[in-house]
Amino acid sequence: MTKDSFKEDDCPLGVELTEKLRQQADPYHDGMGGCHGPDHTERVHKTALHIGRLMGANLDVLSAAALLHDIGRRFETREQGKICHAEKGAELAREILVRLDFAPAFIDETAHCIEAHRYRGDKIPRTLEAKILYDADKLDSIGAVGIGRAFLFAGQTGARLHNANDVDILACKPYSKEDTAYREFKFKMSKIKDRMLTPEGKRLAEERHTFMEVFFERLERETKGAESMTADTPQIASGRG
Repeated sequence: MTKDSFKEDDCPLGVELTEKLRQQADPYHDGMGGCHGPDHTERVHKTALHIGRLMGANLDVLSAAALLHDIGRRFETREQGKICHAEKGAELAREILVRLDFAPAFIDETAHCIEAHRYRGDKIPRTLEAKILYDADKLDSIGAVGIGRAFLFAGQTGARLHNANDVDILACKPYSKEDTAYREFKFKMSKIKDRMLTPEGKRLAEERHTFMEVFFERLERETKGAESMTADTPQIASGRG
């Protein structure tokens, strides 16, 4: 993508500086596929700016944090979760922002957003911008996009399409053959709507959650075979009068 591909409204830091941040982030997205690649980053960026405008956030910090929030992801994937991508990403982001001559205070605020966007342990989003980035990132993991990403990730890790009936989904390990999209829904995605931190994030999450419930209920029935779908199958006329 070139700088002309993006609207100025999506570049609170300016088109040129925003493009520099994208270029710095791109190498870290190599090999991440569609699940955690640049497409995900761009969606989070747009959603974060949308919520940020509604709430009067610092859009400069929010933009930089969103563009760099997942640059530590490949390290976590390579180590199968033994490295926290948020902490690694904050470390890498500091290096990038220093090279681009951002002010120390700006770097600290941006790094906090990235480090806290998982909201794990004592890494709690303290600032408005950190809360918005958290919500924007979580919104991209639910709804239709979230379902698509869950299947992409399952495919990348070699998981099956759907768990067998006798499998205890919550007992299955991450990155295993049973780490399916359905397991991701039951274990994580279904809980996200209750963990949002901003009013707009909560509103959007409720809509996306409703769609997921319908989809995964349908998936569960279809994978059990044709008999379970009989009630929903329209009767086809035989053509005899």
